[in-house]
Amino acid sequence: MKNSMREYQEYLDAIHIPLRLACNTQSGWPIVLSLWFLHRGGLLYCATPRSAKVVAYLQHGPQCGFEIAADRPPYCGIRGRAEASIDAQLGAEILEALILRYLGNTENNLAKDLLAKVDNEVAIVLKPTRVYTWDFTNRMAGIPLSHSTNRVCP
Repeated sequence: MKNSMREYQEYLDAIHIPLRLACNTQSGWPIVLSLWFLHRGGLLYCATPRSAKVVAYLQHGPQCGFEIAADRPPYCGIRGRAEASIDAQLGAEILEALILRYLGNTENNLAKDLLAKVDNEVAIVLKPTRVYTWDFTNRMAGIPLSHSTNRVCP
């Protein structure tokens, strides 16, 4: 990773987009899904209902890949490999933290709907084992990118 750990952490704290998680289904076929994430102490946390298929996929095979990158140019982001675990005790805490991070408060319909089912939430804990960053800002210099405002890069 070319950037310092501080820059990596600042990027993860500043960007408010979903994490793309890649894992294998029990049939062996890969799947990619998007989840809200939270960065704490070098780990990435997501929340999902206990009954979500991704929970079974990660319990069956905890090795996964992830990417956190915006879709607007100039392109930049973080991707890597991780070991996943499921933590039923942290589900409610992580869900509430994610709602505050992505929605700003718990006083809206989506937040209320999600919190009404909080007893069924589990946390997905990703422990990165390899992390890569990229930033194509210099490479894309001179290309008109009128829609790339408020960009955050690692």
